[in-house]
Amino acid sequence: MGQYVAPIRDMQFVLHELLNVTDELKAMPDFAEIDADIINQVLEEGAKFTQDVLFPLNHSGDREGCHYDAATKTVTTPKGFKEAYKQYVEGGWAALACDEQYGGQGLPIALNNSFYEMLNSSNQAWSMYPGLSHGAYECLKEHGTDEQKSVYLPKLASGEWTGTMCLTEAHCGTDLGLLRSKAVPQADGSWSITGSKIFISAGEHDMSENIVHLVLARVPDAPEGSKGISLFLVPKFLPNADGSLGERNPIFCGAIEEKMGIHGNATCQMNLDGAKGWIIGQPNKGLQAMFVFMNAARLGVGMQSLGLTEVAYQNALTYAKDRIQMRSLSGPKAPDKPADPIIVHPDVRRMLLTAKAFAEGGRAFSSYMALQIDRELHHPDEEVRKEAADEVALLTPIIKAFLTDNGWIATSEALQVYGGHGYISEWGMEQYVRDSRINMIYEGTNTVQSLDLLGRKILMDNGAKLRKFGEKIKAFVEENGLDENMSEFITPLGDLGDKVTKLTMEIGMKAFQNPEEVGAAAVPYLRVVGHLVFSYFFAQMAKIALAKEDSGDNFYKAKLATTRFYFARLYPETAMLIRQARSGSANLMALDADLF
Repeated sequence: MGQYVAPIRDMQFVLHELLNVTDELKAMPDFAEIDADIINQVLEEGAKFTQDVLFPLNHSGDREGCHYDAATKTVTTPKGFKEAYKQYVEGGWAALACDEQYGGQGLPIALNNSFYEMLNSSNQAWSMYPGLSHGAYECLKEHGTDEQKSVYLPKLASGEWTGTMCLTEAHCGTDLGLLRSKAVPQADGSWSITGSKIFISAGEHDMSENIVHLVLARVPDAPEGSKGISLFLVPKFLPNADGSLGERNPIFCGAIEEKMGIHGNATCQMNLDGAKGWIIGQPNKGLQAMFVFMNAARLGVGMQSLGLTEVAYQNALTYAKDRIQMRSLSGPKAPDKPADPIIVHPDVRRMLLTAKAFAEGGRAFSSYMALQIDRELHHPDEEVRKEAADEVALLTPIIKAFLTDNGWIATSEALQVYGGHGYISEWGMEQYVRDSRINMIYEGTNTVQSLDLLGRKILMDNGAKLRKFGEKIKAFVEENGLDENMSEFITPLGDLGDKVTKLTMEIGMKAFQNPEEVGAAAVPYLRVVGHLVFSYFFAQMAKIALAKEDSGDNFYKAKLATTRFYFARLYPETAMLIRQARSGSANLMALDADLF
């Protein structure tokens, strides 16, 4: 079923040439000994695992799906999933970016992030089982008690136990302030938790011996809305004092959802009937604690779509070189064959280059974001940590929404390359389209991400975080503005930076008069800023490629061609988006609901 080859060369280019990651890591004592050889070795071994073990299970897992046993309330994953997870744990992959004090390998998020791209390219549904565990690990590490950390973090780091986030309920959707699950204090310091949760990825399965659920619920007399939410640690099996597994906790899967995609992952309805749990952090402060988990998940979802973009591109490219249809408009390119390979046709190239550019731009952006997280968590300079944290806060909604929007576009374009065969399941392309669609919805819909970016991350601090990031762009533009070879990249980058500044001020002024202006402008606004970020990284990559264009390595020629395509064909979307964002709320809100 198709193929997947991890794009190690481009990953190495981004980490070593664009980001100079080893120099950056040397400034962080926890990572000072990590060199390029270690990074390359991990990438190469990760490629073997994902290509040889996970990718062959992707199509079969989609066709088989998960099996729910109503009598035992248990879930069996598709054939091969459990065995692959055993290899994953034995290979130490779960521990890659976890702290050594909890049994982890202590490697940076920037490296783990590249591995997760490979996981998602090879098998997104499988990758969701261990994928949420790292978020649970980070949340407990940040907000858990010493006892909680000592019991749960080593098990999560090793992969022996997996984690979930139990947030929403049937009547809530994104509005978690409406949740009804209740937690009642017990004499032994624990809490008895009752309620129902929906859409819980990997909420029940047979791959790990225990599942650690992080559950949002209300304590007695909690304030209404989001200010009255607490966070609880609720294990599937209660650990004994010696670390072994004890009695079964009454948190059970009531059903698994029948879904459009990601069939190999169990999306569960979870019922808690007096389940035993322990509070994480302070009462009524659960949402703040859960944001550690949610932000990690949002980066993870962006990586899911990046992974799908890459694998869809690879397979479409192979097909386009092999499939013969019609002749080139400029004359036969394969005169020895009855028709030319479809890659000679301009629009097929447009579709392929769209996916290629979105993959390479997303890889640069997400790797930079992961490095900023490393700086936020590990840099010895408090000011550097704070600046990194501000930038991570600003970029998180962009990486979630922009990369998943692009993933939907790219997988659809890749399917289109196949023509009618793309619609047939045996080729595997329609699965990538189906799987990619959920990424625009869960962990906060892309509209919610857009509102978060514009309303909370930008307007609430009068654009301070955006200005700081803009200063980096401005410095790069000024540094390279006189280089004629760079003008085709620098001119549009500088122009878009100015337009974003003006657009932000305009929307902010309108919002003072009418808050609906934020909601009306948010979605196109996020895509505009997403293109600003991509333009910045593509311009940097172009500078490197120009310097090495004549080195004899065709990689740099390809990088320049992709960059030029991006600025010529994808960047111009910003003109339309800016007009949409400026058009105001009246054209959306004027029509009475009864007249729709």
